[in-house]
Amino acid sequence: MTAEQQKTLEALQIAIQMEIDGKRYYRKASQESSNELGKKLLASLAAEEDVHRQKFQEIYNAIRNKKAWPVTDFQPDRGKRLRSVFARTAEEKGAWIKTADTELQAVQTAMDMENKSHDFYQGQSKEATYDAERDFYETLATEEREHHIVLLDYYEFLKDPAGWFVMKEHPSLDGV
Repeated sequence: MTAEQQKTLEALQIAIQMEIDGKRYYRKASQESSNELGKKLLASLAAEEDVHRQKFQEIYNAIRNKKAWPVTDFQPDRGKRLRSVFARTAEEKGAWIKTADTELQAVQTAMDMENKSHDFYQGQSKEATYDAERDFYETLATEEREHHIVLLDYYEFLKDPAGWFVMKEHPSLDGV
């Protein structure tokens, strides 16, 4: 095995572990969430992290066996499903969610994790040997950025649900 292949496998092992840690964190945070929105959103993030891990594992196995980066069919939805879960549940629950400081801290930690993942994948895309490798890492970096944006939206919702609804719904205050 070449040094380049070994370096690629080591990066994939790091990525796999990041996704495992992310899934574990999101599952725990989902179980500890004090509201239905948090439970659903964080559980959805855990599921997405598992999809990422599985894809990394497939690539890792392919490289070990074939010695080259495989063409992947990874097509994430760019946060559409998460936004849908968030919007639908926020609409159902309204602006009357009570939030513990621990929940805000959990979401902040989750945003930090997504930023770290984004930065790692962006860095890997810059060092990629193969076009398919670069494309895959760039796609994952974009996906992690979308996760961060959804979490930021949730954080803002938790801090001020009524204000969040005003901002998102843009109600007219002049009665028109």
